[in-house]
Amino acid sequence: MNLLDDFLTAISATEVTAPSAVFKLFISLILGGIVGMERKRKGQVAGIRTFALISMGATLAMLVSIYIPQAYLGMKNGDPGRIAAQVVTGVGFLGAGAIIQTRGSIRGLTTAAGIWMVAAIGMSIGVGMYLVSVVATFFILFILVSMEHYEHRNNFEWRGKIIRMNVPGILESLTEYKQVLKQSRITVYDILLTYDYEKSETIVDFVILAKGSTDYVSVFRSMSAVNKINNIALRNDIN
Repeated sequence: MNLLDDFLTAISATEVTAPSAVFKLFISLILGGIVGMERKRKGQVAGIRTFALISMGATLAMLVSIYIPQAYLGMKNGDPGRIAAQVVTGVGFLGAGAIIQTRGSIRGLTTAAGIWMVAAIGMSIGVGMYLVSVVATFFILFILVSMEHYEHRNNFEWRGKIIRMNVPGILESLTEYKQVLKQSRITVYDILLTYDYEKSETIVDFVILAKGSTDYVSVFRSMSAVNKINNIALRNDIN
């Protein structure tokens, strides 16, 4: 019983000790790995190892931030809190690396958000907020798993996609095409125009937001009726 009491006292101490630091890193590894397992199950590049390392790194940064004033009480210059603050900046670069863009397809935004959340969990573990960290991990899994199934079942989720259209010659107006998309309840939030001199055609990329139940075959048929189109294609989801 005394050993248990000593252990609980050690891990709940505000000061950084070897037992508390090891315990916090272990909890950080477990919680980060759980979130990473879900991402790996979805085929994402960032998986168990990546999320566990991010969570542990954030925890270690918090431990160092707490330890510096504890060990160097006479230190007059510098702010030890800056060490933990830089975790947010570093995680931003990692999140950007998780976002993949290829041929109009943008993937990894949810994984990037998960990386940011796991880093926050690691920081909360570093300051001893164990219950908050466990609850936050549960909420993350709820959002990634349960809410996704709910969206698919009710078919009201909105998806970001790109419609690429190749029109012969120089396209003079996009008004009618935008009207077709509007009638199909598709929101256009960006348009990219490129002219191919070799093929003498205008390439139009409509960056859109549409429901998962959208009938793109009918949309393409209506767009083709506006003017002659050499080619029209739907790019992958932006998620």
